[in-house]
Amino acid sequence: MVNFEVKSRYDYSDLLEIIRILRSPEGCPWDREQTHTSIRRGMLEEAYEACEAIDHDDAAMLREELGDVLMQVVFHADIEQDRGRFDMADVIDGVVKKLLFRHPHVFGDAHEDSAESVLVSWDALKRLEKGQVSTTQALDSVARSLPGLWRAEKLQTKAAKVGFDWPDINGALDKLEEEVAELRQAVSTQSNVREELGDVLFAAVKVARFAHTDPEDAINETCEKFIHRFAAVEHGAAAQGRQIDELSLDEMMRLWNEAKRS
Repeated sequence: MVNFEVKSRYDYSDLLEIIRILRSPEGCPWDREQTHTSIRRGMLEEAYEACEAIDHDDAAMLREELGDVLMQVVFHADIEQDRGRFDMADVIDGVVKKLLFRHPHVFGDAHEDSAESVLVSWDALKRLEKGQVSTTQALDSVARSLPGLWRAEKLQTKAAKVGFDWPDINGALDKLEEEVAELRQAVSTQSNVREELGDVLFAAVKVARFAHTDPEDAINETCEKFIHRFAAVEHGAAAQGRQIDELSLDEMMRLWNEAKRS
């Protein structure tokens, strides 16, 4: 058994130490076996759970989930410390230097008078920091691990900064209709369906940008609406003394439309 001091309250150094112990020969067999790849999904899941706590304005949940996110960060850093490439101190040093560099209006002589001008400056400094000399390089730097709708939005936003965009939402809506027509054609010929569907989704994201709507929020709200209306359909079937799979599609759609109207 590993002796670990029992305290009424633990701090950051305790977290570093307990992760080190868990991954040591005297620690946990499961923790010792983990790699960046094996716990990659855990990093994403914990981040999403923290976002859910934010959405619900749940302080207790957020405190717990931020702890889980921090644990993931420390775990990955400990793996790298064992590999001799960097440690948690290097991670902290790097992010502090980044914040100092990207806030010259706070820590230097630059002046910004609005949140919008700060974002413009931040983007320019980020490109300078990463050595990006072209917009294509900036596009290529957008993480491929992002949810597809967010990645599309970020790509479009970066392209729009150099003028590659419609002047208003009407152009975006026309493009969406064009892509839907091409998808219909692809379905009818059973060719390039995946590609054309991707084009429809990409065009829909562009409409969302002009409407100042987060596409991920929009699709998630629709998912919640779908659950609510489907529950109404199932309830309607039960009111008839039937299971939902005993209804015809026409019967289900009638109940669906009743739920939609209400």
